[in-house]
Amino acid sequence: MAEELLIDKVIDRKEPHYQPFGWHHWPDHPWMSYQFRRALGETQEGGGTVSECFLAASRMIPGDKESWYREWKRIADFNQERGDSEFALGHIRTAMNCWLRAADYYREVEFWLLPEDPRRLEAFTDMENCSRKFFENLNPKGEVLQVPYLEEGKGLFAYFVRSPFDTGRQPCLICMGGLDSIKDEMWFMQAHGALQRGISVLMIDGPGQGGTLRRHKITTRHDSEVPIGKCIDYLETRPDVDPKRIAVCGSSLGGYYAARAGSYEPRLAAAISHGAIWSIPDLWSNADENHGLADHIKWVFGTNTLKEAMAKAAPFTLEGALENMKCPYLIVHGGYDVLGVSQAQRVYDYAVEKGVNATLRFVNEDETGAEHCQHDNPTIGQELMADWLADLFGIDQRELMKKALNPLI
Repeated sequence: MAEELLIDKVIDRKEPHYQPFGWHHWPDHPWMSYQFRRALGETQEGGGTVSECFLAASRMIPGDKESWYREWKRIADFNQERGDSEFALGHIRTAMNCWLRAADYYREVEFWLLPEDPRRLEAFTDMENCSRKFFENLNPKGEVLQVPYLEEGKGLFAYFVRSPFDTGRQPCLICMGGLDSIKDEMWFMQAHGALQRGISVLMIDGPGQGGTLRRHKITTRHDSEVPIGKCIDYLETRPDVDPKRIAVCGSSLGGYYAARAGSYEPRLAAAISHGAIWSIPDLWSNADENHGLADHIKWVFGTNTLKEAMAKAAPFTLEGALENMKCPYLIVHGGYDVLGVSQAQRVYDYAVEKGVNATLRFVNEDETGAEHCQHDNPTIGQELMADWLADLFGIDQRELMKKALNPLI
């Protein structure tokens, strides 16, 4: 039976207020409020400023997707243009700050647009351009690439960033999102924390995600070990990556992808579910065309109706798969996740029953970070995941800082 989700519960208070899962800006529009909470949280990882987010929200018509598009675009364009101008003056750090904010704002710009709306790819391209300009000015410089995936030359769009420490061949974390999160957002959700702890990152748009979906029209697949295996193939060609210390982390639906990949890809040294999913058929069993993300679900699964998407989602379950996992496995899950809590416990219980070396960490309301994927406080999510991984990889963080090339990352 599907769990009753917090996002679907009616809240009597109609004014903006605080809930255990974070700031609830438009109680009458919980899905839009959830996305605003996500943008607001990512400001602390450089993805915006608190005042700009509230300024944009103050100009929106609650529940109106066109005003959402218009007001996020206004501050996104401002930051990109300011970044370009400051860069021309030699103000590199200011420019980088502006581009990083703009990249995350453009993610908001495109979010509620229909897949066929040409403005969606335009905003996505602006986002990628801002990310590229930011990564190109890091030290070490980030790389924009496509991981070889299909024979016809269609790769997985990705960024590779080496951790800014003089440590030789480094461990690497493959970072991926889920249903609606994309490689560019991984900086704010996973990658930044790994880089700070001496772990390089490969941020990817897998099948059904980001540029791989938008440009190559490649939809999702349940056997995520295949694209993750291609990423490992690529990483094994790099002389700066330690092939024995490659891990994968997936957020939200990516929590399923990471667990599935960790169950069938023996080269992985660790797997992290940043939000765990036991079964898509269970999670969305009550979903219909009125679901808050119905259009996105259909796009990601490559179907015309939600019923067709659910049929395609039938094999998206960890039952019969998770017992094959041989690497250490971490689940980090919000204790008041508005999109569900019980599936995380089910994944953990099943993993332990089957002998998997699994760790479950629920984040509670007093810590903050109790929302889905810690969207209300993404820093704590990154700290929990990156410290666990650094310890697993034997990284002494006190010694690491003595080898810093760029401690400001």
